[in-house]
Amino acid sequence: MKISITIPVAWAGLTIKQVLEEQLLIPRKIRHFLRMDKTLTLDGQEVHWQSIVVEGQLLDLEFKEDWYDSRQVQAGQANQVEVLYEDKHLIVVNKPEGMKTHANQPGEMACLNHVVAHTGQTCYVVHRLDQETSGVLLFAKNPVILPLLNRLLERREIKREYWALVQGNFPQKRQVYRDSIGRHRHDRRKRRVDTKNGQRAETMVTRLKSGRNATLVACQLATGRTHQIRVHLSYHGHPLVGDPLYHPRPKGRLMLHAYRLSFVHPLTQKALVLQALSPSFEASITFALNR
Repeated sequence: MKISITIPVAWAGLTIKQVLEEQLLIPRKIRHFLRMDKTLTLDGQEVHWQSIVVEGQLLDLEFKEDWYDSRQVQAGQANQVEVLYEDKHLIVVNKPEGMKTHANQPGEMACLNHVVAHTGQTCYVVHRLDQETSGVLLFAKNPVILPLLNRLLERREIKREYWALVQGNFPQKRQVYRDSIGRHRHDRRKRRVDTKNGQRAETMVTRLKSGRNATLVACQLATGRTHQIRVHLSYHGHPLVGDPLYHPRPKGRLMLHAYRLSFVHPLTQKALVLQALSPSFEASITFALNR
């Protein structure tokens, strides 16, 4: 696998070693292979590890498959994949509700398996969506970009916006919930607001459209706790319609959809904004808001 990167202004003045370690997060073992096999060039020339890079120079790297541990994922069905964006480094898809992000048992088929069938290669989960949640989902197509995407995720530089249909009338146009979230005492599947021992959690909620008995809201996360949106909204009296864990009388599908994903591609520096809706989510919104 070959990767070509034009040195951005932010990297100017760094050494090759710093670029590999600090910007590309390439593990020590792989850096050793690059050096020994001489598969790194700058503007077509071999360079010393302490060479200084200049904005606009072309850094070429070749990674060999046997440098990485092989990892086999069973292929699913390619026609189950709705692609929103794809290049040689990553793929973004629109996951339907009822499909797991990755399999938990041998022989089980999940979104990752179908993505593998579509791409014809091993792919890697960057973040996950609950089985009941539909929406925009990101996968890495090689082990080189995976740590870069993980770093963006850890730094909250991958922005995710969810749409949720909640019970009742949401009074404020905008609301921020900062209740700490911890494990449920009696149900291991669930989380709860726990002001004493819970982890910090922050959810920004914006009202989009109101109906008589339900409200469509957009949610953005400043933290990434399990079931964060579902717990916060339920705790404040607005459980998600169809939520099997947090709604007292759930009916239909869980009305939570990962609507938009935005980030700067770590290798091409291209700003990506991907968004999609689910047909069943749209239909349920229309029905619920017009009741």
